Amino acid sequence: MFNILLVAIGGSLGACLRHFFYLFFKNYFFQNYLFINTLIVNIIGSFFIGYIIMLMGTKNISQEFIKYFFIIGFLGSFTTFSTFSLESVDLLMNNKFQQAFLYMFFSLFLCLSFTFMGLNLNKILN
Repeated sequence: MFNILLVAIGGSLGACLRHFFYLFFKNYFFQNYLFINTLIVNIIGSFFIGYIIMLMGTKNISQEFIKYFFIIGFLGSFTTFSTFSLESVDLLMNNKFQQAFLYMFFSLFLCLSFTFMGLNLNKILN
C-alpha cells in the first residue's frame, strides 16, 4: 500500500513539473513547435532514469523508494511516449514530413544517448 502512495505522490509531482515545462516553453520559446517541449522533457527524463538506476547500484539508497517514487511515479508521469506518438502522427498528417522525421530520429537518438550518459555518469566524471 505504501508503494502505491509513493507512485501517486511522485506521479503528481512529475505531471505538475511536465505541465510547468509545457507552459514555460509555450510562452517563452516554442509557440509553434510544441513537440520540441516533449523532446526536451523526454531527454531530461531519459538522462535522470539512467542516472537514478546508476545510483541504485552504487549508493545505499532505498531501492523501493527510488523505484516507486522516482522511476515509476515521477519520471513515468514527467516523460511521455503517448504525447511523442501523437505529435509525430500529427506532423505526418499535416504533411510536415521533414519535421516529423527529425523529431522521431532525434527523440530516439538523444533519449537513448542521454539514458546511456546517465547510466555511465560515474565513468564520465572520473
